[in-house]
Amino acid sequence: MFSSERLKGIDVFVIVADMGSFTAAAERLNLTNSAVSKSIARLEARLGVRLFQRTTRRLSLTEAGETFYRTCTTVLSDLEEVEIALTSTQTEPQGKVRIDLPASYGRLHVLPLILEFMKQHPRLSPHVSFSDRYVDPVHENIDIVVRIGGSDAWPASIGHRYFGTQKLIFCAAPDYLERYGQPASEADLDRHLCVGYGLNDGMAIPWYFKGRQGDRERRIIHPHIAVGDGEGEVMAALAGMGIAQLPTWLVQVHLNSGRLVEVLPHRATDGLPMNLIWLKSREGQPKVSALVEYLGANLTTAGRR
Repeated sequence: MFSSERLKGIDVFVIVADMGSFTAAAERLNLTNSAVSKSIARLEARLGVRLFQRTTRRLSLTEAGETFYRTCTTVLSDLEEVEIALTSTQTEPQGKVRIDLPASYGRLHVLPLILEFMKQHPRLSPHVSFSDRYVDPVHENIDIVVRIGGSDAWPASIGHRYFGTQKLIFCAAPDYLERYGQPASEADLDRHLCVGYGLNDGMAIPWYFKGRQGDRERRIIHPHIAVGDGEGEVMAALAGMGIAQLPTWLVQVHLNSGRLVEVLPHRATDGLPMNLIWLKSREGQPKVSALVEYLGANLTTAGRR
């Protein structure tokens, strides 16, 4: 049988974790430091684990605390949604929604859409993070994710919408091409400097070319400079460091201005698919469903071919 004891101290625990200290949490909750400390101590005693690592300078979650925190925030978020649904007949998107975006593409093309959406729905409170790593929205409690790349078999708990494919082109700064000349073929690249995307193991991501049979050909490169960030690659190309292979969504503004020039256009190729992903368990919530629809409609024309 469910015991109401299980709910005691959860709100205090989450606030302490969010604020990073007992003092800040006490001020937020209008309680004494002693009351907050005793609440956490009772919760830890009931669970039989330590939830926080305490030092003289900082307070941090233990591994068990992080697991408990993720569950508690999910429960409290669900309770908030139910309360909103019960106390309001409105379908207005409101409340906290967690979103994770790819770093460069997210800043350039998705965040502006979210900000525009917020102007229409001021009661919405997005929490936006940026990362290029794999994100598991179920285990990390993220409502909406945008990713370049995807899966052949999406789990049943995930909703997804394909909205385009990257187009990868070769480009360089005009002053670099004045010094080294325009490559006429892939073979000409052997005498050119390359700007590559560097990996943590010291290697660079290979370049891909549109094959003569419509397939994709792969080429190992030895870059003059390797940068582990797309916007950093653009900076290197703009500085005349060599030829780079980059997605059009990242360089189109520089192509339009003439600061970069496309080379070997007949060898440009498709890159990775681009996907909008969300938790199916949340798609009934107006804050998720409305934002998914808005992004899905606008990302089809934002920054892709």
